[in-house]
Amino acid sequence: MEDAKPEASGFMSIVNEIIYSPMNLGLVLIIAFLIYKIIKDRIEVPNAVAQRPAQVELPKLRRDFTIQELRQFDGSQPDGRVLLAVNGKVYDVTKGKQFYGPGGPYAPFAGRDASRNLATFSVTPNDKDEYDDLSDLSAMEMESVKEWELQFDEKYIYVGKLLRKGEQPTNYDDEEEEPASDAKPNDDAAAAAANASDEGLRKRAVDPANE
Repeated sequence: MEDAKPEASGFMSIVNEIIYSPMNLGLVLIIAFLIYKIIKDRIEVPNAVAQRPAQVELPKLRRDFTIQELRQFDGSQPDGRVLLAVNGKVYDVTKGKQFYGPGGPYAPFAGRDASRNLATFSVTPNDKDEYDDLSDLSAMEMESVKEWELQFDEKYIYVGKLLRKGEQPTNYDDEEEEPASDAKPNDDAAAAAANASDEGLRKRAVDPANE
C-alpha cells in the first residue's frame, strides 16, 4: 500500500500539471483530436468504398463521328459515356469521367474536339460546328497537340476518326483489331508538327487525369 501512494501522487501531479498548464492542455487536446480523426477515417473509408456503386462496363464503341455526333457524348446522357477528340482522333475517356465528365475540371472538353484547348491551355468549350483543321496554330502549339495525342493513345481507348465536312465514315464491321493509326490527322497540323523541334517531341505532356 505504501508503494501505491507515491505512484498515485505522481499520477496526480502529472494530471495537475496538464490541467493548470494551458500549453500542455492544448497539446493533449490536439493529440486526442488526431487520434479521433485517424480512427474515424479508418472506419468511414471502407464503408464509403463498400457503398460506392459498381461502374457499369459499357460496350466497346468503334465508329467515326462528325462534330455534331460527338456532342452527344459529353457524359450527361443516360449511359454516361464520355468521348473527346484530339488531332482528328476520337477517344473514349469514360474511365476518366471524374475529370472529363459533368462537374469535372475538364468537362468543357467532353463531346468536343479538345485539340485547340490542349494546345492553348484553355478550358473554354470549343463550340465550333465545323471541323477545326488547326492550321492557324503555331509550330509549338501543334507540337503540344501531338504530345497530347500520344498521351491519349496510351491511356484511353481509340474509337474512330473525327470526320471532316463531306468525309464518309469508315466501315469497321470487318475489323478484328482497333489500330489507332488509321485515324487521319489534320494535314496542315501534321506539316506544322513535322517542323517542330525533336527535343520538344520527346517531352510527354501531363494528362489531366493524372493530376
